Amino acid sequence: MGENAVNKELLEHLKEITQEERTLLQGDACIQKGIYTSGRDFVVDNARLLERGHLIEIRPHTRFAHFPKHRHNYVELVYMCCGSTTHIINDTEKIVLNQGDLLFLSQTATQEILPAGREDIAVNFIILPEFFDRSLSMIERDNVLRSFLVSTLSSGNPQIPYLHFRAKNILPIQNLVENMLWTLIDKKPGTNTINQITMGLILMNLSLFADSMFQGRTGSYEQDMIFRILKYIETHYKAGTLAEISEELRLPTYYVSRLLKKYTGHTFKELLQQQKLQQSVYLLCQTTLSVDGILEAIGYNNSSFFYRVFRERYGCSPREYRLSHAPAP
Repeated sequence: MGENAVNKELLEHLKEITQEERTLLQGDACIQKGIYTSGRDFVVDNARLLERGHLIEIRPHTRFAHFPKHRHNYVELVYMCCGSTTHIINDTEKIVLNQGDLLFLSQTATQEILPAGREDIAVNFIILPEFFDRSLSMIERDNVLRSFLVSTLSSGNPQIPYLHFRAKNILPIQNLVENMLWTLIDKKPGTNTINQITMGLILMNLSLFADSMFQGRTGSYEQDMIFRILKYIETHYKAGTLAEISEELRLPTYYVSRLLKKYTGHTFKELLQQQKLQQSVYLLCQTTLSVDGILEAIGYNNSSFFYRVFRERYGCSPREYRLSHAPAP
């Protein structure tokens, strides 16, 4: 079965009119809040949407009605399969999702959705924060940008209530999301680990293709800048400087510093050091380079300083770390 046939089959499944939508089409123009919450405030409750013991579930976005302002007590991922939907975030930011777009919403965000038509097919992923634990364990030692992505989603960074990605032309991301959709639709037992690993791969690809997904996008200027700064640190950790990235972005150094502190809680120097340490751990585990060789590879001239910060971060020396993480014979 070819790729187009798979997509068509998936769309046909998601286009089916739900009981809730049937009621709306029969003349009841309002969303029935009782489906989503038992409280007076409109906080969509994961207990209403998730089976007991499950960390993730999907449901097609409800069409044909205005979805009033609400929050979620979980992380929501909206994936736009076809058509478009318009979202108002925190009363002020208007985001139009088009085919292939992904919108991650933290628990701190409020959301309002304008009516969607029959061909506007979006899927909502209902995700408990602990679902991201395995994703974090997959990538925590990889780079600052991926760590930032996962920690933002799992902890609900109030500075970044949402993450919006245009991924229509990024085939690996489309394939991964589609794989996860099929897994959740089939409801086969024992697939939770598969979905967590798939989410980790999605986040890795989002960080890898972040630059191309932000080109020409209107919306959060600061969010786009923070991704570009973190991408710079990821690739220029050996000799990167605050002055260089500030010049590249045509921004004052104090503004770049303020952005980093606001969104990550860290300074440029701290993030650069974090990336160096993450790279040193990778080299310790994946190569036979000597510690001196690793120091040179990551751009550390002061070995005593490196040994001190390494021990502070990991609770052991580089040699001890390598021995304890060596693959079993």
